[in-house]
Formats: sequence, structure tokens, C-alpha cells
Amino acid sequence: MEITIHTSFLPHDDPDAALAFYRDTLGFEVRNDVGNGKMRWITVGPAGQPGTSILLAPPAADPGITGDERRTIAEMMAKGTYGWILLATPDLDGTFEKLQASDAEVVQEPTEQPWGVRDCAFRDPAGNMIRIQELC
Repeated sequence: MEITIHTSFLPHDDPDAALAFYRDTLGFEVRNDVGNGKMRWITVGPAGQPGTSILLAPPAADPGITGDERRTIAEMMAKGTYGWILLATPDLDGTFEKLQASDAEVVQEPTEQPWGVRDCAFRDPAGNMIRIQELC
């Protein structure tokens, strides 16, 4: 059996801010942008990797979600505990400098971790944790 990761999900509460961060700051390609207002589903991905995407979607668009669940999701997003993703780059210091110069919230500067990787961390405009590790 051969299985690949095609698309993963990250929530957004401001599609324009999410688009600016992933397209303009991280340099991802926009693959699809569907919907209106805050109800937009935006698919982005790294250039040269057409088979791997991130779907930036409204977190509580499912009509089956209760009001309490919507409030919980909003609270978790505000704390940065609802969504996260791990990226990798061969130039961690250069990537960190570019992100630090943007409006991205720095969570951790490049650090050697006890588990053997060197990484840094940011939050995107929705509060999602973006960890970036250095490729060996």
C-alpha cells in the first residue's frame, strides 16, 4: 500500500491575514481560494511540491458544531492551542530572520533541542503554532 499526505488542515479566522502570511511571508503558492468573507477555504503549498498542501479553513464552519464548541475553538485559537504544523528548511537562520522581520509572532528563536533537532517557532495570524526545523 502506498499512502501520501496530500492536504492537512489549519484554521483561520481572518482569510486575508492567513493568505498574506502563507503566500507573502512563507512564499507558498496559492492553489485554490474558494468562498466569500470569512467563509473562505484557501489551499496553499510549497513551490515545487504540488502534491502537498495546507487547507486554511474556517474552524467552525461545520453546521453540526454547537455554540459551546465554537466558543471552545475560539478560545483555543486565541491561546494558540488549536492548530499547529511542523515545517523544515535547509536554512533555519535565514528563514527565522525573514519571519522575524514580518509580523509573525516569535515564540522561540533557533534552538538545539534535546531530541536532536534545531528548530524555531512562530504563530501565524490565527495563533497556529508553526515550528520550523533545520534539515540535516
